[in-house]
Amino acid sequence: MKLKEMKFIDLFAGIGGFRYALESFGCKCVFSSELDKYCQESYKLNFGEVPYGDITRIDEKDIPNFDILCAGFPCQPFSISGRQKGFEDTRGTLFFDIVRIVSYHKPKIIFLENVKNLKAHNDGATFEVISNILDSLNYNIYFKVLNAKDFNLPQNRERIMIVCIKKDIDNGNFKFPEPSNNFITISDIKEDDSLTDKYVLNRKDIYIDEKKLNEIIRNGKVQKPFQIGVIGNGGQGNRIYHENGIGITLAASSGGAASKTGAYYINGRVRKLSPREAARLQGFPEEFKIIENDNQSLKQFGNSVPINLLKEVFRGLKDI
Repeated sequence: MKLKEMKFIDLFAGIGGFRYALESFGCKCVFSSELDKYCQESYKLNFGEVPYGDITRIDEKDIPNFDILCAGFPCQPFSISGRQKGFEDTRGTLFFDIVRIVSYHKPKIIFLENVKNLKAHNDGATFEVISNILDSLNYNIYFKVLNAKDFNLPQNRERIMIVCIKKDIDNGNFKFPEPSNNFITISDIKEDDSLTDKYVLNRKDIYIDEKKLNEIIRNGKVQKPFQIGVIGNGGQGNRIYHENGIGITLAASSGGAASKTGAYYINGRVRKLSPREAARLQGFPEEFKIIENDNQSLKQFGNSVPINLLKEVFRGLKDI
């Protein structure tokens, strides 16, 4: 399949993670949709266009013809960290807007991403509904939980990747990528101290376990988050990790002193990650323009998709 000749649509587009991944293969985006106004601001800043808004109000007939549908559809209804309401949550029912668009356009490929828990949600019943619907629309369904840390991103981020290929063009050759033999850590993507002063956590309730600190310094880099201390009671957002390990999962919303990114011991200082560092954890290129609103930009990266991982999954479609 000649990927560079394909057209795609970017639904629940966020700040364009799917778009960066597919455009790297020469694919052309012909339509995008994103409701959040701050994400729309980022999208326009980087792609020169404002995505259409509420997908429930978009008539599928108004969408240009395309070959690939991409959607990192809302994960909160299925997330372990949320209330797991699934299709009882209005955000969960947005999957049926994808179905509506697919039913009309019948694209060659559907490329979906969601939290790992989607497969287990409601004892598997939710994923069974999704699979049965896509099968009834004449698609073969491939899915696998993959971790960003295995694809040269310093973040422990497990996501389920769902690739659906029309049965009449599927030759059975699609395979998900194997993990890379290399890995990078927070120390490899950190910004200079001069750029991160505002993210330092100057608190009196910081505790560093000297034994663990010496252990990670002595042993060097590890492909996992390595906790060496806590802030206060050590709850979510109050755990301190060393830069020689990889990052914890970026979150769109979390509490604690280091909400959204987690706290890290970097160059002898305890701090949150900067928006640029968060962008690097998700694989966004250095030329990606970040809006001047730290809270919103960190939320955007926490909601985004790991671009390196998407690229490797998409690469497997060239042989179908």
